[in-house]
Amino acid sequence: MPSSRTPDAAPRGRRGAAPAAAPGPVKLVVVGGASTYTPELVDGLARLRDTLPVAELVLVDPAAERLAVVAGLSRRILAHQGHSAVVTTTADLESAVADADAVLIQLRVGGQALRAQDETWPLTCGCVGQETTGAGGLAKALRTVPVVVDIADRIRAVNPGAWIVNFTNPVGIVTRALQTLGHRAVGLCNVAIGFQRLFAQLLNVESELIRLDHVGLNHLTWERDVTLLGHPDDETGVSVLPRLIDDFSPALHEETELPADLFGRLGVIPSYYLRYFYQHDRMVSELRRQPPRADEVAHLERELLAQYADEALVSKPELLSRRGGAHYSDAALTLTAALLGAGPRQGRVQVADVRNDGTLPFLPDDAVIEVPSRIDADGARPLPVAPLDPLYAGLVAHVFAYEQLALDAALRGGRDRVHAALLSHPLVGQLDLAERLTDELLAHNTEFLPWAR
Repeated sequence: MPSSRTPDAAPRGRRGAAPAAAPGPVKLVVVGGASTYTPELVDGLARLRDTLPVAELVLVDPAAERLAVVAGLSRRILAHQGHSAVVTTTADLESAVADADAVLIQLRVGGQALRAQDETWPLTCGCVGQETTGAGGLAKALRTVPVVVDIADRIRAVNPGAWIVNFTNPVGIVTRALQTLGHRAVGLCNVAIGFQRLFAQLLNVESELIRLDHVGLNHLTWERDVTLLGHPDDETGVSVLPRLIDDFSPALHEETELPADLFGRLGVIPSYYLRYFYQHDRMVSELRRQPPRADEVAHLERELLAQYADEALVSKPELLSRRGGAHYSDAALTLTAALLGAGPRQGRVQVADVRNDGTLPFLPDDAVIEVPSRIDADGARPLPVAPLDPLYAGLVAHVFAYEQLALDAALRGGRDRVHAALLSHPLVGQLDLAERLTDELLAHNTEFLPWAR
């Protein structure tokens, strides 16, 4: 779907017209602004003020009471750090985004209650219960894609030049939906920046000196190499992956929960989410013995909101580090700054979820992959990557086939499409199991799937 913007109202940084100078103060909108993640983002705004000069932050959310609490802490964080940005709140999306430079979307359709279900009912069928992969991940995609697409359509209707940065899971499927429908959208996950910070800490260097050969799909990635640069602007450096594997396998095990000897055997560092594929049956057994992660997060959120309501609190609390989403603000704000032509360096390299465009030749051009990308006012473009070993390419192709069918089911509905997506998933792949999971998924999500009623 092409943009409706007319030629005499070109957005900042439209393709072929990158700005000659950095833009002035930015208006940033966060859809899902009442999230307990928001103070992490606001803390980043204060720390990274030279990277992204935000003048106004608008938090959009229908949960008025919770939004007021989060906004109150956000204002105190900025004031405490001497930042002059104005924080406003609203439930009116159109008024919020009308003159925004960028919109960050961080939603959870159905809240932690539905997440708890996504993490529970697949286990009764002998499958992993997880919010972004397997049957639970499909349920989240079916609920989420129509909502985010509607939000993006409404943004484009009043402000077609605004960039959309999507942090809503499942990021790959949601971002592909947006890009397929012609929206100016880039997806973002914190797995890569988490690895970057971990490797820098282990090697006792600045994180900007770490460059990742991070390849795959969202939540299905491997670090095939780690390069230590002499300077952040260097194009080449020294590979430190062998050192990380030889000297720090226990730390890598703690980060990924994968066997410590696996890194040396493969010669790569898989992401945390590969454990659901490499150790599926063990994960099912472990998950059955513990309450859903959603229950823990719901408890954390109640505690966080109680702390946020304390007017003496002027910084993000330590408890927030247990919520997940570490380094979210740094990744989101540096990406947004580059898209808007702001920040100290143009054309920065950052791992993002972007259109494939031939980067992985065994996937279609419109696939969304997660690789190092060149980010600037023209958008996000994947850098060339070396061919994937068949061990990884096969799984990527298999999971992407599922993602195609999942997106079709999310956009068009229908039991048969849901069943096809589950049957295609490498963690399902059996007729009777796909039938049972389809029935369970629809039974638990009828409220959010009008076509299933």
